[in-house]
Amino acid sequence: HTIRLEPGQSVTTDAVWGVAPDRTTALSLLDRYYDPHLAARVFELARMHSQILLHELQATETNAQLFGRMACSLAYANPRLRARSSIIARNRKGQSALWAYGISGDLPIVLLRVTDPAHLDLVRQMIQAHAYWRHKGLSVDLVILSEAYAGYRHSLLDAVIGLINVGPEAKALDQPAGIFVRNVAQVPEEDSILLQAVSRIVLSDRAGTLADQLDRKALPELEAPSFKPTRKPERSSSETGKLARRDMKFFNGWGGFTTDGREYVVVLEPGKVTPAPWVNVLANPRFGSVISESGSAYTWYQNAHEFRLTPWYNDAVSDVRGECFYLRDEESGVFWSPMPGPARGRTAYVSRHGLGYTAFEHREEGIYTESFVYVAPEAPLKFIAVNIQNMSDRPRRLSLTGYVEWVLGESRQRNAMHIATRLDPQTGAILASNPYSQDFSGTVAFLHCSHPRRTITSRRAEFLGRNGSPAAPAAMSRRELSNRVGGGDPCAAIQAAIDIPPGEQAQVVFVLGAADNEHQARSMLTQHGGVDGARQVLEEVWESWKRNLGGVYVETPDESVNLLVNHWLLYQTLACRLWGRTGFYQSGGAYGFRDQLQDSLSLLYECPWLAREHLLLAASRQFENGDVQHWWHPPTGRGVRTHISDDYLWLPYAVCRYVEVTGDTGILDEPISFLESPPLEPGEESHYGLPRVSDRHAALWDHCVRALDYGLQFGTHGLPLMGSGDWNDGMNRVGRGGKGESVWLAFFLCDVLESFAKLAQSRGDHACAEKCRSEARRLSERIDAVAWDGSWYLRAFFDDGRPLGSAQNSQCQIDLLPQSWAVISGATDPHRARQALEAAMARLVDPDAAMIRLFDPPFNGTELDPGYIRGYIPGVRENGGQYTHAAIWAVMAVARLGDAQEAWRLFSLLNPIRHADSPERASRYRVEPYVVAADVYSAKGHEGRGGWTWYTGSAGWMYRLLVEDLLGLRLKVDTLTFMPLFPAEWNEYAVHYRYRNTLYHIRVVKIGKTSTRVNRVVLDGVDQPDKSIHLIDDGKEHPAVVEIGDPST
Repeated sequence: HTIRLEPGQSVTTDAVWGVAPDRTTALSLLDRYYDPHLAARVFELARMHSQILLHELQATETNAQLFGRMACSLAYANPRLRARSSIIARNRKGQSALWAYGISGDLPIVLLRVTDPAHLDLVRQMIQAHAYWRHKGLSVDLVILSEAYAGYRHSLLDAVIGLINVGPEAKALDQPAGIFVRNVAQVPEEDSILLQAVSRIVLSDRAGTLADQLDRKALPELEAPSFKPTRKPERSSSETGKLARRDMKFFNGWGGFTTDGREYVVVLEPGKVTPAPWVNVLANPRFGSVISESGSAYTWYQNAHEFRLTPWYNDAVSDVRGECFYLRDEESGVFWSPMPGPARGRTAYVSRHGLGYTAFEHREEGIYTESFVYVAPEAPLKFIAVNIQNMSDRPRRLSLTGYVEWVLGESRQRNAMHIATRLDPQTGAILASNPYSQDFSGTVAFLHCSHPRRTITSRRAEFLGRNGSPAAPAAMSRRELSNRVGGGDPCAAIQAAIDIPPGEQAQVVFVLGAADNEHQARSMLTQHGGVDGARQVLEEVWESWKRNLGGVYVETPDESVNLLVNHWLLYQTLACRLWGRTGFYQSGGAYGFRDQLQDSLSLLYECPWLAREHLLLAASRQFENGDVQHWWHPPTGRGVRTHISDDYLWLPYAVCRYVEVTGDTGILDEPISFLESPPLEPGEESHYGLPRVSDRHAALWDHCVRALDYGLQFGTHGLPLMGSGDWNDGMNRVGRGGKGESVWLAFFLCDVLESFAKLAQSRGDHACAEKCRSEARRLSERIDAVAWDGSWYLRAFFDDGRPLGSAQNSQCQIDLLPQSWAVISGATDPHRARQALEAAMARLVDPDAAMIRLFDPPFNGTELDPGYIRGYIPGVRENGGQYTHAAIWAVMAVARLGDAQEAWRLFSLLNPIRHADSPERASRYRVEPYVVAADVYSAKGHEGRGGWTWYTGSAGWMYRLLVEDLLGLRLKVDTLTFMPLFPAEWNEYAVHYRYRNTLYHIRVVKIGKTSTRVNRVVLDGVDQPDKSIHLIDDGKEHPAVVEIGDPST
């Protein structure tokens, strides 16, 4: 709204904020408050209401002003009003210790220490304050501690309780968000320290009036001396800051792959940024970090959601960060970051995302830096190794500063006030702990620097300065850091002073990590904290990823396929999905029951032992009646129990696939415990809690049987009940009444039953095999009887029997899932299955936007209410955009119909490298080209834009699509077979397969007319009569040739 003011003219404007249940009500309220006279009336009514409230509380306006000031410190902890940092640092107890006093610890706490009955006016004021806050909707626990001398304590307690009982807060005594009066004689010293440490405001009747205590000034702390430059800056030109050019594949204006495909290189010229954050996930099974091309990062220990060491920000615009590094010229005072942020230099940066590491190159002011960031393969350690080279002709005095903001929990806002820091005299590391944490109270986080000449601070306010920012922190205007540690507003900053002669170089290593106790922390830092130890770990990182990803190596005419199969798809699956369980856009931390089971199946060629471990872990999250936790947080096991109907079926699905590929039938007899918790109440959609591990155990086989038995619950159409969602969690209201049915789930269940029947037969459990086949036959008949819509299959039936995914619907007329699984499962009429898939391809494939939509049209409006999926904008994520997971299943279905050219064409639409292989396409797609995106938008104006990346099961399924369905490699125990789909333009490709310690070099050659038929297999120069490769582990290298096609044409 534009306002034009003439000279001398004034205008009064009213801004109205509000919320309403719907648009109609909102517009009605806006019309009502558009009248300026009504706005004035609102202010008058508010003033009258405030006066009435103060009269009820017998408080004055002056008191109300004080209560309002205190409310700010309840929302945002103010060090001036809290206990001394030395007291906070002494606390060793957590939230659960408050429960003995009836205090939950979930709400802000105000502690009032009373020693003298003559000072009850302060008590009266605080009771009024508590009532005032309650009326304003601010929930607070007020704790009053009687600390009078022994002979007066009871009389003081009686007087305090009497004041409460005669006022409006009488009902708040010993209630949640209430007032708690306790005798100090009954509070041990360690609990007294806890109460002081966790209180956001600590008051005492010995410290004067309430106004005096709120106005008290913090004791001034000596600041480090200001930095005084001794030399004028030598500003870098764009020429002197240029870095060496390099050859890249699929360069798109921002970045491209190195020639060996093991790095994705981003080149950031001055002022240039990527369209969205392009990140890397560095992880081992217990620890990890996400780092972007700008150097923005966050790090976690044990669980990426529950125990973050540093803050997670998924802000794709402002690039907020909690881990920063700075290089400063100690003569001129000029400083910059060795990464592109937060203090970006004047010249270009190169960011290189590799397998298990990210490196940054920069040259400025005659100084060249190469910084490697990586996580140890096994230890909970993150290294930031900065190599600094003096390229000038004079000695250089520099400082390198590392800075991290501690979280030590889920969010900094909830945990920062409880964190205590200290200096470890043995290693020189800054240690931090959060005793208030419910699950990680004993955990120790640390930041260490390898350089001996250093200063430190753990005071965030000191480092950033008042209203400061990481881009220009106050510490860069100081000569050194203050060497202070303690409690309060925590961080860890270490500044190392470095002298480098001309042409020489130095290396400084920062280590950020965590351990279960101080002894473990010291042990790890002693072993790995130096330059040599850090270099050894980097070499271990390189070797570990070569080992983890070296099982299948392909050489095809399509370089993008080689890059995805050989390096990036399994790296995404293992580092992000299985180990990190986090990404830039989602910081989950939990295991999803169905999610990581599917992911693990892509590792069967490379790391089958990891798949085995996860199968046993997943089975341990099953309840005795067969259902499972939908997701759970390690290490505690807290998670959610739901009515989602497909979770538990993925266990037998994955077990069948694992045994088929590995031949490890011994896993079926592994004993595994169950979980115990109360079943969900009628109408209860889910329950979050910590179930008990049962004393009862059963073999993995029995866990699978229970899952299948639990899945045999059918509705009025004879199809499986949908519960609170099937594969698509967002359709959580289709069957919430307990009657809705899922057509996709029927196809999936058929597939699982048939696979399990074969496994049961081979195990000798003939009764189980026959039951599975019988149920699959019955279900197949019901699908064709009730789910065929004329040209395709329905998606589901609502509780009231209405169809979803039907031509009669105005929204979601056709859904990709049932059409794809009609082919994949083989559970229905082959002619209908092909017709349904063709209908889906005609309606849902968008070659212009390079995408395959999940369904069409999207949900929009109120006609159908399938669940929270409707809350997404039409064309975004599951609501009619591309959900890549499902799109890959569609391509698999096309491949299984034998249509090679169409299958490869559709794969090219999903290929992330092709989405961003030019500046124009990269600008539209926006997200990383080297990993798979979970979704792609079809919303108008955003067609083809990538959604969230990294944390998606699409990576594992895309790997299987390429290796198994398109390149046709099939492993069964110790036998390789081939059924490839050759694109018309291909004549041959190569597969290098590592079988344990033996390498097989296999050329797959097309001869004659294209087909999937294997004509001949030659191994070590010998024709194989069964046209298969039988694998032996003899430590040698074996050449092989596989001829595909019809030689007579």
